[in-house]
Order: sequence, then C-alpha cells, then structure tokens
Amino acid sequence: MKIQKGSFALIAVLAAMVVTGESQAQKSGGVLKIQHMDTPPSASIHEEATVSVAVPFMSLFNNLVMFDQNVAKNSLDSIVPDLALSWAWSEEGRKLSFKLRQGVRWHDGKPFTAKDVQCTFEMLLSADKLRRNPRSAWYSNVEKVTADGDFDVSFQLKAPQPALLALLSSGYTPIYACHVPITDMRRKPIGTGPFKFVEFKMNESIKLTKNTDYWKPGRPYLDGIEYTIIPDRSTRMLSFTAGKFDMTFPTDVSVPLLKNIRRDAPQAKCTMRETGVSTNLIVNREVAPFNDPRIRRAMALTLDRQANIDILSEGEGKMGGAMLPPPDGVWGMPQEMLKGIIGYGDVAKAREEGRELMKQAGYGPDKRLKLKVSTRNIATFRDPAVLLIDHLAHIWIDGELEVIDTSVYYNRVFKKDYVVALNLSGSAVDDPDVTFFEGYACGSLRNYNNYCNPEMTKLFEEQSREPDQKKRLKMVWEIDRKLQEDIARPIIGHGRAAGCWQPYVKDVTIHVNSIYNGWRFEDVWLDR
Repeated sequence: MKIQKGSFALIAVLAAMVVTGESQAQKSGGVLKIQHMDTPPSASIHEEATVSVAVPFMSLFNNLVMFDQNVAKNSLDSIVPDLALSWAWSEEGRKLSFKLRQGVRWHDGKPFTAKDVQCTFEMLLSADKLRRNPRSAWYSNVEKVTADGDFDVSFQLKAPQPALLALLSSGYTPIYACHVPITDMRRKPIGTGPFKFVEFKMNESIKLTKNTDYWKPGRPYLDGIEYTIIPDRSTRMLSFTAGKFDMTFPTDVSVPLLKNIRRDAPQAKCTMRETGVSTNLIVNREVAPFNDPRIRRAMALTLDRQANIDILSEGEGKMGGAMLPPPDGVWGMPQEMLKGIIGYGDVAKAREEGRELMKQAGYGPDKRLKLKVSTRNIATFRDPAVLLIDHLAHIWIDGELEVIDTSVYYNRVFKKDYVVALNLSGSAVDDPDVTFFEGYACGSLRNYNNYCNPEMTKLFEEQSREPDQKKRLKMVWEIDRKLQEDIARPIIGHGRAAGCWQPYVKDVTIHVNSIYNGWRFEDVWLDR
C-alpha cells in the first residue's frame, strides 16, 4: 500500500478525533435563545410541579445522580454520577450510601458538602419547611438521610426500594444549599450547576449566565441561556420559523404544528416523542354533588378517548391508564388489557350507562347539572378542556370553561379550590413509585382530587419493594387497572409533542419518556 507524503499526519489527526469524540469541533460562546410558554410560579424546583419550572431552572443545579443527558430514554441503566462519585446498597436494600465529589462550589463560592445533601432531604422529609412539597410522597419510604463525613452521605430506608435511585436522578431532585434561605430560592436561586441565575422578570424573561467556575472542566459551552415568555402559541411558532429563536419550548409543538414547522422552516431539527404526561379529569369529590360516586362514574363513562386523540394529535396519542403506555413506557398496561376497563370500549354504550347513573342521581334532559370546568391557561390544557365540555353534555352536564394562569392554577388545585378540572399530570420518572405515590396515595399533595384507598396504598408499597422486575410489572398492571375501575382519576390520553431547534444548535438530546429530566444544557453548543 502506498501512502502519500503528509498522510501520516492526517491519519494522526483523524485518530485523535475518534478518541476524543470529535470534541475539537465544539465551540464555546453564544447565548441560547429559547421560547417559554408562560410565567413559572417561582424558581424553586422543590416547591413547584410544572415543566415551566423544570426546564429553565434545572441547569442551575446538580443532583446526586442524574439521567445521562445524551441518552434519550431514561432508565436505571442510563443513571450516571453527578455530585456523587459512586453509590452502594447495603442492609438488604435498606441503605443507600454515596461518596461525594470534592472541590465543588456553590455559585456564591461556598463549598458543597454532605451537609447540603442532608439539609435538602431534611427539608423534603419535613412537613413545614417548604411552602408546598409536591413530591413529598416520593420519600415516604426514607427514614432519614445522614452526613457520615464531609463527603459521605447515606439514605436509611424503611423497606427496600430499588427505584429510589431513579427518583434521585430526576430533574425534580436537585441539591439545595444549607446556607441559602428557601425564600431566596424562589426568586434568586443558587446552585452548583453549569449556569448561574441572572434575572427572572414575570411575564417577560428568565436569564442565565455561564458558571465559569463549574466543576466539570470545559463545561458549559454556552455563555448563557435566555428564555423569553410568549403566552400565545401561534406567536411562538411564527417567531421560531422566522429565525428569531434558537429553540422552541421543548414540549410546545403539537403534531399539527410540527407539520407547519416542517413546511415553513424545513431546516429545523425536531423530535416528536412521548411526553410522559397524561390528560386527565379531576373531580373534587368532597363537594356536592360530586361526592356522589354515581356522578363521578357517569363522567368517566362519557369520555371519548379516541376522539380526543384523533382531534388533538391526529391519532398519534395513546390510550392508557396511569402509567405511560408501551412501547416508550416500560410499565403501561398492554392495549388488550385496556379494552375490558370501564370507559375504554364502546363509547355509545358507555354513555347510555352514564345517563342512567345521572337519572339515578336526579338529573336528566330537563334538569341539567351546570358547572365550571377549570384548567390552566395554556393551549395544551385549554384544547382538551373544550372537548371535555362537549363530552359532558352527552350526560346532561353543562360546563363553562374557566381558564387560570399558571401562577394561580397550581395553588388552586393544591388547595382543592376547584370543582371539576381538566388537568395534565406529568410523571417525572417513568416508574410506578413516582406515578402511584405522587398522584394516588392518601395525603399526597399532588393527589388533587383526594382519592384515598388504604388498600391501594398497601399495593403501591408492595410493588415498590419487589426486586423481580417481571413480577413487579404484573403487579403494576393490576394496580393500574384497579385505579381506572375505581375512577381514581380518569385518564383521557397520553400525549405526544415535539421540540424544535435551529440546525446550528448542537448536541441537543430530548428525552423520549419524560419532559422533566433533560435540561442541564451543559453539552449544548452553537455552531455559528
């Protein structure tokens, strides 16, 4: 084989690029400009329950462990170290110990230690240290968290819980600083992450800047990130296709809107995927007449799930129970199992049964039930709420739409200050320990309609302790089926959405089974 002069140098360069993963192609600098759909209620991730907070503020923080930001599907196999260097289980699965990274500093220069981890979880395990604690149910199995030295920390559990590591990997599980008051975290948050907080202007923008002292060498590449709040979705889409933004809000682009973007901005990169978010009906069962189970059952029977999917996602959404359906979801019931569940079969027949129940409760064509259907004032909530009102009319319920701004909506549903609402529930991690305990366990703050069945809570605990994942799957299917039969929180459908970005935005990975865990942005760079 004849090699020309200079080829050895070229081969050496190519070999180096292979070894380094072509890291030399990455450029530092530039501000990533992203659209935001509404004003987050605050910047404190641990006190909020919306992707409006998770997306812009996740990059300020680190977790003990996290889902690999460059692997699209979250799973136990994609968990990587973050503030923790390593971890180990002991005491037959009832103790989880972490060795922590040294030399990490908070954005104000103070050192990170195991005390910060202990403080974070003491706060989450407390009943009164947070204004609200949406995910307190995640940690009901955690007995205590202790600092065993400056860089060692351990979780003592009441019972084995293999999924705990996945919960700790969520974007909803950042480590907070002991020395920063929780009131400051709501408006001027401090973390250890790749970006630092600059400003948060209500109804206007959120600005972050590069953490030049970030503990990961060479990261982040961006000089900053700017989120511009634009409430109208049509305006957001037009401004993106016009090239005024580098990226849409990553959960913003519906199936029909994606067609428009591909037509008007064919150069854009987009990923359509499952969001891990269900559209569901919540009913305040403590308010008459909805304390009558016949009325709640009738409302579940009148839902036309397939019509919702066909209209809102042109048939791309999926029917399912509480868990994300397969194939993207690991734990969802198979379609053949759904067919035998109340309201998932013949819609006309189900509505006949629903009307009969309404008659028994004292209602009919000459005596209709009037109510407000509350929902959050963004398109992904409003559109299915309009369809819900149409479905309710088939059982003599006349609904009036009430739209509520995000900053108020979650306060209302947390306090049970609503009667009937069209809600979207995101599962931060595709795991039953998140979905069941957070949304359905007695006393959970995010159990918005106060469903409480102690026998079901026992089943939640049993599946959580089960180490055999095949056996656990069958347990989860049965629990999910019972929740639907119990009208715990009727699931209308599971949605799909896309995020889009301009072609010069590099190394973007949008996760396919959760919209809450992929926004560290430390590997993203701009090729311009």
